[in-house]
Amino acid sequence: MKSDAVKKGVERAPHRSLLHAVGCSRSEMAKPFIGIINSYSEIVPGHIGLRTIAEAAKAGVREAGGVPFEVNTIAICDGIAMNHDGMKYSLPSRELIADSVESVVEAHAFDALVFIPNCDKIIPGMMMAAVRLNLPAIFISGGPMLAGRMGSDETRIDLNTVFEGVGKFAAGKITEDELAQIEEQACPGCGSCSGMFTANTMNCLTEALGMGLPGNGTIPAVDMRRTALAREAGRRAVKLLAEGICPHDIVTSDAIYNAFVVDMALGGSTNSVLHLKAIATEAGIDFPLAMLNEISKKTPYLCKLRPSGDNHIEDLDLAGGIPAVMAEIKKLLKLELKTVTGKTVKQNLTGRRVVNDKVIRPIAKAHSKTGGLAILFGNLAPEGAVVKKAAVAPEMMVHEGPARVFDSEEAATKAIMSRQIKSGDVLVIRYEGPKGGPGMREMLTPTSILAGAGLDKEVALITDGRFSGATRGAAIGHVSPEAASGGTIAAVREGDIISIDIPNYRLDVKLSDKEIKSRLAKLPVFKPRVKKGYLKRYAERVSSASTGAVFTD
Repeated sequence: MKSDAVKKGVERAPHRSLLHAVGCSRSEMAKPFIGIINSYSEIVPGHIGLRTIAEAAKAGVREAGGVPFEVNTIAICDGIAMNHDGMKYSLPSRELIADSVESVVEAHAFDALVFIPNCDKIIPGMMMAAVRLNLPAIFISGGPMLAGRMGSDETRIDLNTVFEGVGKFAAGKITEDELAQIEEQACPGCGSCSGMFTANTMNCLTEALGMGLPGNGTIPAVDMRRTALAREAGRRAVKLLAEGICPHDIVTSDAIYNAFVVDMALGGSTNSVLHLKAIATEAGIDFPLAMLNEISKKTPYLCKLRPSGDNHIEDLDLAGGIPAVMAEIKKLLKLELKTVTGKTVKQNLTGRRVVNDKVIRPIAKAHSKTGGLAILFGNLAPEGAVVKKAAVAPEMMVHEGPARVFDSEEAATKAIMSRQIKSGDVLVIRYEGPKGGPGMREMLTPTSILAGAGLDKEVALITDGRFSGATRGAAIGHVSPEAASGGTIAAVREGDIISIDIPNYRLDVKLSDKEIKSRLAKLPVFKPRVKKGYLKRYAERVSSASTGAVFTD
């Protein structure tokens, strides 16, 4: 066992002495050491309930004959970090999480791992660490938040309702008191925000990858089935060690493929593209971005969940969860793949069925014949850009309009709030990419204000930054190369006509190649916005969003 490095032999007497100090008995020295990698935090709603999950996982480890040791890593709440300098740290925290997990696991020589994430960057950060370390590992999330309820008719609301409420208030559609009521009732308790936003997308895709047990992505945080699932995850961690099953046996190119197929059927967050690419890179898998459009063309969009529709994750759970979705599209999946259950994907889907076909539609009645995400290419995005087409109004699927250019999210938000943006405009927010931001901030505030003001069906937004999974509208992100790296987006000027053609996967500015090249040649050299600390180091090492915004060697 790997843990023999800290507990076996006469020369390890000092190590055993320290292990005795944390309560490890002499008899436990002969058992496998299982690291419980928790991301508990009192500031993140998705993570405040993770102590219960950790205790259940540790109980499962003990039942299976292992010795659990709980350790921690960081977590950032994207909602709280939104629209201020804190959001610059959100995506960069993914790399910190991966590095910190690697450090604590290698230093303490754990034999196998139970990962307990729940929110946006924590899930992929831990997954990157899992494939990097390649020790037997399993994921158990904290589960989704229940939707909030408001009014005598108990209308269901969520965090996105609050962000859009700001736009409604700015447009004079609701009062400040009405906004306060929404604010107080949208997030009723612990869990990852209740729509198919980034956190829940990634927790669902953890199932699709084979690294989480069925139910990992959808069982609500407050449901006792979640605690039972955590206990089973602890037991499975020990069994995975005995069976010799490691992440590289599970997270293969075919597993990444399955994850993207499920993602398309769910209409998940655009951030899933960024994170799955990063996980693939960490696992040594080359998964071309253009492949996503091929997957999208043959994958039906089955689940219209918030922000695209009215259903929440709790509805998806009651309808059969991710296994039911996968069973519906099983002809599109690679079925003979290993999973943490010890069974294949095919075996995991045996007997699974859709319980509510209004939440998980049959293929014959899909919301659309193609998937919920699209990768756009063109002279404005030679390396690609991402759009959640499931959340785009039909009238905005093909659009041309004049560019309204802003070099920061704050400037764009100010223009929207002061009603300077008109129907037909195409907002361009640049220098918010991985290097330029730095940190590739999410743009939920401007997109939500547009939606709240009723402009999401009339105005497009294009950025080299990112969008929250809660974003809806013609919001196109991850434009690559980014402005800070001399991408075409840096050459766009006020009034240039931008052409969006989502059905044909195109994003162009109506300029000649010669004009673009001339404009870029005249631009000053980009000067990093941050001069010290982690963000400075991040900006120096981070790669393009098209490759997952991972660190370069």
